Amino acid sequence: MLSIFKRSNQTSDRQLKKYRKIVDRINKLEANYVDLTDEQLAEKTVEFKERLTNGETVQAITPEAFAVVREASKRVLHMRHFDVQLIGGMVLTEGNIAEMPTGEGKTLVASLPSYVRALEGKGVHIITVNDYLARRDFDQMGQIHRFLGLSVGLNVPMMQGLEKKEAYDADITYGVGTEFGFDYLRDNMAQHISQKVQRPYHYAIIDEVDSVLIDEAKTPLIVAGKMQADADLHMIAARLAKRFKQGVDFDFDDETKSTSLTETGIEKVEKAFGVDNLYDLEHQTLYHYMIQAVRAYVIFKRDVDYIVRDQKIELVDMFTGRIMDGRTLSDGLHQAIEAKEGLPITDENKAQAQITIQNYFRMYPRLCGMTGTAKTQEKEFREVYNMQVIQIPTNRPRQRIDQEDFVFKTIDQKYKAMAKEVAERHKVGQPVLVGTTSILQSEKVVEYLDEHKLDYNLLNAKSVEQEVDLISNAGQKGHITVATNMAGRGTDIVLGDGVEDLGGLFVLGTEKHESRRVDNQLRGRSGRQGDKGESRFFLSLEDDMFKRFAKDDIEKFIKKVETDDTGLVLNKDVNELTEQTQRIVEGAHYSMREYNLKLDDVINDQRNVLYGLRDNVLDRNDVNGLLQTMLKETTEFVVFDSCPDGETPDQWDFERIERTMNSLLRNPLELPRTFEKPMQIVKFYTEPLDELVAYIQSFEDNEQVNQLIPQVMLSHIDTMWVKHLEVMTRLKEGIGLRSYGQEDPMRIYQREGLELFGKHYQKLRRDIASEVIQFMKILTEQQEQQSEEVNS
Repeated sequence: MLSIFKRSNQTSDRQLKKYRKIVDRINKLEANYVDLTDEQLAEKTVEFKERLTNGETVQAITPEAFAVVREASKRVLHMRHFDVQLIGGMVLTEGNIAEMPTGEGKTLVASLPSYVRALEGKGVHIITVNDYLARRDFDQMGQIHRFLGLSVGLNVPMMQGLEKKEAYDADITYGVGTEFGFDYLRDNMAQHISQKVQRPYHYAIIDEVDSVLIDEAKTPLIVAGKMQADADLHMIAARLAKRFKQGVDFDFDDETKSTSLTETGIEKVEKAFGVDNLYDLEHQTLYHYMIQAVRAYVIFKRDVDYIVRDQKIELVDMFTGRIMDGRTLSDGLHQAIEAKEGLPITDENKAQAQITIQNYFRMYPRLCGMTGTAKTQEKEFREVYNMQVIQIPTNRPRQRIDQEDFVFKTIDQKYKAMAKEVAERHKVGQPVLVGTTSILQSEKVVEYLDEHKLDYNLLNAKSVEQEVDLISNAGQKGHITVATNMAGRGTDIVLGDGVEDLGGLFVLGTEKHESRRVDNQLRGRSGRQGDKGESRFFLSLEDDMFKRFAKDDIEKFIKKVETDDTGLVLNKDVNELTEQTQRIVEGAHYSMREYNLKLDDVINDQRNVLYGLRDNVLDRNDVNGLLQTMLKETTEFVVFDSCPDGETPDQWDFERIERTMNSLLRNPLELPRTFEKPMQIVKFYTEPLDELVAYIQSFEDNEQVNQLIPQVMLSHIDTMWVKHLEVMTRLKEGIGLRSYGQEDPMRIYQREGLELFGKHYQKLRRDIASEVIQFMKILTEQQEQQSEEVNS
C-alpha cells in the first residue's frame, strides 16, 4: 500500500517541477517592476493585450503578467504572493484544480489567473459560495485589478437587469455560483434581446470548487412559477403515508434514498381514492402526490434536513448545516413535508426552466477551481469537468496532528468518552471544537457535556445569527464550541494568546460524514498556516453511516469485536472498516450524481434545441424564414406520421393530414385518397404551400405582423417548455416502476423523452404557424372590408 502512495507523490512532484521553473522566472522578473511608477505598471495591461492581439499566447505572457500582479498587490494591499501561491495561480490558468490547505491564501491566488485570462477581453467569472465572500473579494481583490486598469463587476441576487448587465460586461465579475446559473435560465426566458444580461462564456474560477461542483450538484437550478397546490389532496396523502409500513406498503433503499410503492401499497391507495388502476395516465397526479407524501416521511427528518420555524419549513444544507434562505423543494415535495408537519400548505413551485450545476458549468470553455479538499473526488472532476487536481505545497510546514479514530461499540459509550475528552482538554484551557453532522446530533452532544457541567457555545442552523461571534472566539483559551458543518468551510478560527503552547485548537469529530472531504474540512479548522493543532474522530458501530451502508459488515464485525472497559474497540481492522464504508458511501453518491446528470443530458440536448430557436427569434434572425421552415417541417411530419412504415394506404390517416393542412392553408383543399406513397402527398401540397409562403412574404413590411410573430413564437416556445419539463418529471418518476420489466430505465427515459420532445416540438411548430396565419387572414379580411367600404 505504501509504495502506491509513494508513486502517487512522485507523479505530483514531477508536475510541480515545471511550475517551480516558471516561479524562478517570475522571481527574477520582480526586480524589473519595483522601480516602475504606478502609471507605468498599469500600462503593462495595455502592452499585454496588444501582444495577445498580435498572436502571442497566454502561456507566453503568464510569467510577466504574474510578476506585474504581484507588484500591484504589494502596492495596493501590502500583500506579496508566496511562491506556492504563484504555483496555485499557474494551475488555475491552465484550467485545473489547485488543492491548497486552509489558510494558504486562496483568495489572493485567484488574483493571478483572473488578471491573465481577463486580458483576452472575453470576461472572467470568479465564483464564490455566498454573497458575503463575493462582496469581500470584489472589494479587496478588485483593488488589484482596478489598479491595473481592468473593470470589475459584482453579481449578487436582487440586482436589477441593467446593474447585472454592467457586472457581466466587466473584465472580471465576482458572484455566487447559483446566481450565474439562474441568470442563464432567466436570459432564456427573456422577452426581448435587451433583457439578456450575460455574454458568451469564457473562463471561470470557482472558490471552494468541491462545494459548488459536487456538494451542490445534487440539486438542479430551477426557476419556478407559483401554482396553487391541492391542499386537501396533500393532507389526505400525508395521513395515508403515515400509516404505511416499510417493506409492506413501500420499499425504501437506504443507500440511494429512493422510494417506490409495493403492490400492497398501490392497492391501499386505489381503495382509499376509489380508483381502478393507479398507473392509468388519468391518475398520474394522484400517484405523484402519494409518492411525494411517502418520501416526505421516510427521507426528510425534522431537525436534520429541515427545521420548523414560524409555521414554515426551512431547509438545512446537509454540507454546511446552514439554513438555505428562500429555497424550497420543487414539484410538490415541500408541500408534502408541510402536510406531514400539519402546517399551512403553500403554493407549489412549477419549473419554468431548469439546469443541473454540472451542465451549467460545462458550458464554460475553460473552468478551474480552488479548495482544501479535492483529491478524494479527483475521478469525478476529471470525468465530468475534465479538470486535474494538483496538490500545492504549504508555505510553512503543517503542524496539526491527525490522530487515529476512536471507535466505540455503542453510541452512548462514544458520547461519554467524547464528553470526558472535552472535559480533560478544557481543564488545561485548550480550546475545543466539537463537529457534528446535524442539528439533532449537536443537541445530543450538549446533553452529555451538560452532565460534566461544562460551559459551551452551540452553533447550528438555529443559532446562525451568532455565527461570526461564536467562530471568532472558538480559538480562545478555555472555549468549547459545538458546531454542525457550519464551522467546516469559509470560517477562520484565530488562536488566542497562549493557545499555541497548549497544542493549538483541538477538533473533535463525533461522526464520519458521508464524504471524506467534509471530514478533512472539519480537521482543517485547526493547524492553519503552520499553527499547532490536533484532531480526532470519536465514532461508534451504531452510527448512521454504518447502519445505512455497512449493515452486513457490522453484523459480522460485532461477532469478533474486542473492547476495553469504556467500550473502545481494540480490533486493528476497525479503521479499515470505516474507510471502506466511506468509500462505499462516496461511490453511491457519485453514482446518484452520475445518474441525475445522464437524465439531465437528455433534457440538455432538448434545451439546446429550444434555446437556440428562442435566440433566433429574439435576434429577429429571419423570423419569416423560420415560419416558412416550420410550415415545411409540419407538412412532412404530419404526412409521414400519418402514413407509418408497414401500413398500407388504406390504413393511412388521410383525414388527420387534411384537417391539419387545412388549418394552415388560405383555401381548404380536399386530399385525394388515391396516393400510394407518402412523398406523393408531400408533393401534392407543394404548390399550395408556395402560395402560402408568397402570402406570408407579402406581410414583410407590415409592422403589426413583424411585432406579432416573435411574440407568438416566444409565447408558444415558453408554454411548450414548461409543459414538457412537467411531463419529463412524471416520466422520470414512472421509469423506476418499469425497470421490473428487465428494461434499463435510462434507455426508456432517453427513448420516450425523445418521442415526447418530438411530439411537443411538432405541436409547437404547428400552433405557431396556425396562429400567425390566422392573424394574417384576419388582417386581410379587415383590409378587404375597408377597401369595399371605401369603394361603396
